[in-house]
Amino acid sequence: MKQNKINILNRKAKFEYEFIDKYTAGIKLVGTEIKAIREGKAGIAESFCEFHNGGELFVINMNIEEYSHATYFNHNPKSERKLLLNKTELKKLEKEVKNSGLTIIPTRLFVNDRGLAKLDIALARGKKLYDKRESIKDRDNKRSLDRIKKDFR
Repeated sequence: MKQNKINILNRKAKFEYEFIDKYTAGIKLVGTEIKAIREGKAGIAESFCEFHNGGELFVINMNIEEYSHATYFNHNPKSERKLLLNKTELKKLEKEVKNSGLTIIPTRLFVNDRGLAKLDIALARGKKLYDKRESIKDRDNKRSLDRIKKDFR
């Protein structure tokens, strides 16, 4: 069975946040959620991660659409999903979030070689308006440079 590569990105995250540290976490899924992810019917654009009591990390506002071939046993598209990380990683992240005021943002949702859904998360600091302007200027400069290079070929 040939698997198609699922790679769902959060494109806005790079523009809105400055990444400090990156991790790959497993996701605890229920029912038909993995089948919907394998169909590519998921979105992480508006999602973020939050700690609940007991030091567990959950992804909030992640949208996994209902599976098309399911019966009434379908899942809730916007439910909170637990992220699976090592205890040391969880403690480090929780300390950083509480002390520094940083946030945890999902950057990429993918299915690995073994067919398991994984989520790349980043410890991030929100960019200020002038940082965003700098990003836009850099992107425009790169685009014009690529255009000039293309003309010389």
